[in-house]
Amino acid sequence: MAVDGVDIKTIGVFALVGLPYTIKFLWSPIMDRFVPPFLGRRRGWIIIAQIALISGIAAMAFNSPKQAPLLMAVLALTVAFSSASQDIVIDAYRTDILREKERGAGAAVFVMGYRIAMLISGALSLILSDNIGWHNTYLLMAGLMTISLIATFLGPEPEEKIIPPKSLHEAIWGPLKDYFSRRSAVMLLLLIILYKLGDAYAGSLTTAFLIKGVGFTPTDVGTINKGLGLISLIVGAMFGGALMTRLGLFKSLLFFGALQAVSNLSFMVLAWIGKSYWMLIFAVAFENLSGGMGTSAFVALLMSMCNQKYSATQYALLSSLAALGRIFIAPTSGFLVSAIGWSLFFFVTTLVALPGLWLLWCMRQSIENLKQY
Repeated sequence: MAVDGVDIKTIGVFALVGLPYTIKFLWSPIMDRFVPPFLGRRRGWIIIAQIALISGIAAMAFNSPKQAPLLMAVLALTVAFSSASQDIVIDAYRTDILREKERGAGAAVFVMGYRIAMLISGALSLILSDNIGWHNTYLLMAGLMTISLIATFLGPEPEEKIIPPKSLHEAIWGPLKDYFSRRSAVMLLLLIILYKLGDAYAGSLTTAFLIKGVGFTPTDVGTINKGLGLISLIVGAMFGGALMTRLGLFKSLLFFGALQAVSNLSFMVLAWIGKSYWMLIFAVAFENLSGGMGTSAFVALLMSMCNQKYSATQYALLSSLAALGRIFIAPTSGFLVSAIGWSLFFFVTTLVALPGLWLLWCMRQSIENLKQY
C-alpha cells in the first residue's frame, strides 16, 4: 500500500484487518463441534483453512490497493480470518496429538516454525518485492502454502479416539463448564495473564530504547536486535523444549520465568553503560534466549490446560487471555519512561515479572496435576 502511494490514513485503517486474531475464540466452537468428511476433525479443518489462504493470497496478487481499496480490504480480511482459523485448529491439533512428554519439544518446534514463517513473510517478501514486484511476491507466498498442504496430508491422527461435542450448545458452554469445574481454575487464569507480563512490558519499547535511548542506528537494530534476536529466540525455544523433558513443566516454568525476569536487567545495564555493541549483543542474545525458553514452557502450559474434547475453544480462549495483560499494560510504558528514565523502566519490568513467579510457586501442586487434563 505504501509503495502504491495509498495515503497514510487508509493504511492505518487497514490495521483493522488483524481483528480476527483477537476474536478467533468466537468461532472456535464450530471447529470443535463439526468434523469435516475428510482427514478427521483437526486436519480436515486445517486443509480448508489452507486452501482458503492460498486462494486469498493469490487473489491479492491480482488487485491494487490504490485502484480497488475496498476489494483489497475484503481479501485481506479473508486472509486474516483464514489464518486465524488455521491458528485455532493447529493449536488444537498440537494439543491433541502430543503426549505429555512431547509437549516441550512440540512447543519449541511451534515457536521455531512460527518465527521462520514471520521472517519469510516479512523480511524476505519485502526484499523479493523490490526485485520481482508485489504481484509475483504474493503468488510465490501463495505457492509456499502448498508445503503446508503436504504436511497436513502426512500428519498423523491422535492415538486415542476423541469424541467431539454432541451439539453446538455443548461446544460453546462445555469448554467453560469443563474448565471451571477444576480446582484453582481462576488462579490458573491469573497465572496466564501474569507469567510473561514483565517480558512483554520490556519488549514493547525495546526497539525505541535502542534507537532513541542509546543511539544505535536502525541498521544496528535490524542486524543485531532482529537478526541475532531471531536466532537466539529459536535456539532458546529448542533448548528450552529439550530441557523440559528433564525438568518437567513446573520447574521449567519457574526456571525459564526467572531467566526472563533477569534478562530485562541486561537492558538496564546497557542504559547505564551507553552505546556498547558488546553489551547490546549480550542483552539481545540473553533476552531472546530466555524469552524463547519461557515461550516453550508457556505454550506447553496452555496445552496441558486443555481438554482434548474442547481443545480448539479452550486453547483459543486461553491464548487470547494471555494477551490481555500485555494489551492493557503496554500503553503505559511510554509514560513510565518519561517519568523515571530507561534504567529504572527496565528495573520496573523485572519487578512486574515477580508476581507471576510468586503465583507460580504457590500453585506448584496445581501445575503438577495438570497432566490429568
